[in-house]
Amino acid sequence: MRRLLLSIAAATAAVTSACATRDAAPAAPAPAPAARRFVPADRTAITAVLDAQVAAWNRGDLAAYMDGYARTDDLIFTSGGKVRRGWQTTFDQYRKRYAQDPAAMGKLVFEIDRIDPVGADAAIVLGAWILTGSPHDGRGIFSLVLERRPEGWRIVHDHTSLATP
Repeated sequence: MRRLLLSIAAATAAVTSACATRDAAPAAPAPAPAARRFVPADRTAITAVLDAQVAAWNRGDLAAYMDGYARTDDLIFTSGGKVRRGWQTTFDQYRKRYAQDPAAMGKLVFEIDRIDPVGADAAIVLGAWILTGSPHDGRGIFSLVLERRPEGWRIVHDHTSLATP
């Protein structure tokens, strides 16, 4: 008899619990993670990357200048009618052209025309460059693609051209 009473009590508890669960309001879904957006701080961070490049260039520090680029074999650098692929190839080309005499690198100025977000984690920068006080003086335009990476915003694609005189 005791076993029968325990079975009836267990069955009653199970039915009552099932009914209560069925009648209860459904639990609210967990909130979705906030979507990342391109915000004014991203524009500031991108500008800081480019400012750091100019400062490094103007003190003759090519290694620090290259910190603005993503250290990847997927980096694309287009200039002078040539396409170079990879961070190391780009760095080697800069060293070949400018590292013989860091004092002769001259003074570099970037003039940023615009920074346009491409989604939350990329941006295109359009600007002009001016190099003076160097055997390679010149001016031209550039378009850069920067990507948000674990180490911060970095250039992954650089198309730089020389203005015609």
